[in-house]
Amino acid sequence: MPSKPKLASPAFDATIGLGSNIGDKTANIYEAIRRLSAKGDIRVVARSSVYRSAPWGVADQDWFANACISIATELSPRALLKRCQAIENDMGRVRLKKWGPRVIDVDILTYREDTIREPDLVVPHPLIAERGFVLVPLNEIAPHVKISGCTLDEHIARLDTSDLAILP
Repeated sequence: MPSKPKLASPAFDATIGLGSNIGDKTANIYEAIRRLSAKGDIRVVARSSVYRSAPWGVADQDWFANACISIATELSPRALLKRCQAIENDMGRVRLKKWGPRVIDVDILTYREDTIREPDLVVPHPLIAERGFVLVPLNEIAPHVKISGCTLDEHIARLDTSDLAILP
């Protein structure tokens, strides 16, 4: 997998993972990022490269484009979740099959150093440590983040990330 230099990590409040495997995948990610910051109450602090990855969970679908951003916001985790889901819906996401194809997926990965365990909101994201397509771009923009007491590098070392490639 190509190695991208890690960026300095300016202060941020949350990290967001984005993915798409329908249509113009990279454009879908950039459009979701634009919509997240359009109201002015979310500011993108850093954006990772966009990575091509094999599908995860359901293998018989097209490849994914994935990226992560760090953001500064005063929105609560619940309000941020609502915004993420509204963007998914507005961009045409249809939830027919768990881990199935999607125009866009916008997930809260971390929120400050909070741990949230609610039926519809779990932060850090519950599957983050199992997903190279999340950890690698997240590590690019927020290498100091720890998940369950481990660095992102430690989590990545336990995974096969050979399917990841930076997209132009």
